[in-house]
Amino acid sequence: MTESPTVEPIRIIGRYALHQEIAAGGMATVHLGRLLGPAGFSRTVAIKRLHAQFAKDPEFVSMFLDEARVAARIRHPNVVSTLDVVALDGELFIVMDYVEGESLARLIRVAKGRGEWVPIKNSIALMTNVLYGLHGAHEAKGERGEPLGIVHRDISPQNILLDIDGSGRVVDFGVAKAVGRLQTTRDGQLKGKLSYMAPEQLKGEAVDRRTDVFAASIVLWELLTARRLFQSENDAATFGKVLTAEVPAPSSFQPELSAELDAIVLKGLARNMDDRYATALDMAEALEQVSRERPTQRELGRWVRELAAESLARRADQVRELESHSAVVALVGNPDPSAISSPGIAPPALAPTQPMPQQLPREEASGNSNLSSISVARGRTLPPAQRDRRQLMWILGGVAGVLGFLVILGGFLLARRAARPVESGSSIESLSEPSLPTVSAAPEPHAPAAAPQPEPAPAPAPPPSASVAPAPKPAEKKPAATKVQPVAPKGNCNPPYTLDKDGTRIPKPECL
Repeated sequence: MTESPTVEPIRIIGRYALHQEIAAGGMATVHLGRLLGPAGFSRTVAIKRLHAQFAKDPEFVSMFLDEARVAARIRHPNVVSTLDVVALDGELFIVMDYVEGESLARLIRVAKGRGEWVPIKNSIALMTNVLYGLHGAHEAKGERGEPLGIVHRDISPQNILLDIDGSGRVVDFGVAKAVGRLQTTRDGQLKGKLSYMAPEQLKGEAVDRRTDVFAASIVLWELLTARRLFQSENDAATFGKVLTAEVPAPSSFQPELSAELDAIVLKGLARNMDDRYATALDMAEALEQVSRERPTQRELGRWVRELAAESLARRADQVRELESHSAVVALVGNPDPSAISSPGIAPPALAPTQPMPQQLPREEASGNSNLSSISVARGRTLPPAQRDRRQLMWILGGVAGVLGFLVILGGFLLARRAARPVESGSSIESLSEPSLPTVSAAPEPHAPAAAPQPEPAPAPAPPPSASVAPAPKPAEKKPAATKVQPVAPKGNCNPPYTLDKDGTRIPKPECL
């Protein structure tokens, strides 16, 4: 990819803010980005934006997401991690770790421009790192421990990064397989970096980790000789060279190289897969054994900083501006683009959108349901008027919900109040127990049912000439509900007695 000073408006894609374009290539552009997390958390990332022709093909999108999910299983210090994939309508974005450094392709261009080349010891140390990273990817396993069989398929100087700490890293795992499948199935032609492809890859045969060993050996051969190995004036000539051309030993161009180093490089470039190193680790260990002078990681990092000082300084300024731009975090949930301002960065052209998770095709795309998934977000931007109407609907819906809750709560409280006793003098027992009927024919209507009855008044004294009837015994006090009232007198009781033949008063029985 080439450096690009393009300054674009900030965009929100899922949970990321897409900033300036910093590099461009035939398949994608690379941007600085910012992960916008909760509670003000943020992180600088690199976002690769694939060109539109890739994102518009449904078959490619399905396969690309599947391959990106597989690549997310790789965890190695010499591999640039794939963090996320964002799929918008008509666009695909790969979110990766941001590496403070430069690609090997750019370092080669800068060195050639100065009339220099990559030092041999640096070349060996760098490619040793790359081989370690490839071995880590080849050994990656799924969630259940099954080998994933990952093959990069596109090892080239463009996909090798050197950071300022002197570590070589491989980038773009999983992209080459999806791109190659799209190109071969669409027009029947094989396109791409033909000069870095293995013979079995050009012929459409099965590939494995030894295919990446072949490509890495091409890069090492070119670094040691300061020449291109298979590049020709057209694709057909390049194709023929890869399949049939004799590969000269690196020492034929650089006499100071040892025969042991020649043997390692030529073994990695064997056209028969069985004649190559079985693993990238085997080749890395062989390089370490024949390296007479190996730079320390600090020395390699110093070489990177000195060779790419200009581009690194420019990139560092962009990152500092990005990281100090605290208002970027406020973009999430802020519908007013005018609230964001920063020197050299235009206000965001698109309003923030909320990501909606999409179910990734696992078994259909890869045949392996045990692969770990990475998140995929789909976003959509709205015009300001439609966005305002949607916000008003959210507010009205919230108010209606609160009012409905209050109405339900009030009805519940009223029902509770209606269930309580109304009379202050009543008790639960008197409300729950039915009262017994009285026997009295003329009950006193105003007497309380539960009140005790007063003592009966003494009967009036009879006249002296009449015999006095015994006074009735006072009735025992009983609950009002069970007390039997005396039967009211019947007949003529005036006077309440009769006279016998001797004139003695005899009380009438019915008047007693």
